[in-house]
Amino acid sequence: MNATFAVLTRELRLALRSGGGAGLGLAFFLIVVMLIPFGVGPFPSLLAQIAPGTLWIAALLACLLSLDRLFQADFEDGTLDILALSPMPLEGLVAIKATAHWLTTGLPLVIAAPVLGITLNLPSNAYWWLVISLAVGTPALSFLGAIGAALTVGIRRGGLLLSLLVLPLYIPTLIFGARTVTAAVEGVDVMPAFLLLAGVTLLTLALTPIAAAAALRMHMR
Repeated sequence: MNATFAVLTRELRLALRSGGGAGLGLAFFLIVVMLIPFGVGPFPSLLAQIAPGTLWIAALLACLLSLDRLFQADFEDGTLDILALSPMPLEGLVAIKATAHWLTTGLPLVIAAPVLGITLNLPSNAYWWLVISLAVGTPALSFLGAIGAALTVGIRRGGLLLSLLVLPLYIPTLIFGARTVTAAVEGVDVMPAFLLLAGVTLLTLALTPIAAAAALRMHMR
């Protein structure tokens, strides 16, 4: 437990110190959402209709920004090899790094989303489900991103390749997350979409550390 806490604290400190975690992702999220009304026009009904998908897509893209640094720095300076030789399983290290990525990137988006929902004229009855769906869905984005980061860890400037690998994996989370908020806007039952979103997240949390750890082991041979 002490080792887990120490590694998590280290990852949080490095993410916040580098300036590429919460600050960059949150700024990108704000910019994308704020630009939408300028692009589609100041039409409240139209903005309310596209708000769920827009907020989810912006959150998804914001999570991509710092994924390329998830393992790259540790791989280049040899820290990853040292951590792999420690008693902590490599799967546990992947899970900790992905959790730190969510805490510094995904969680700020969850907190900021209701404020930006006002910009897109999101109906008041959908705010709660917007927060809940992002809180449940964004951890899957960080953990799925860990797979892409592990596969591209030895490639210089592999950010574009990482995005191409990860974006198809994000589609189920995007569909069910946006559908949850849309159902709340339309006043229909949100539970089918929400339960599917939660199921995707739970499956992701269970499987992605194993897959990402296997990819890292291939690069460290």
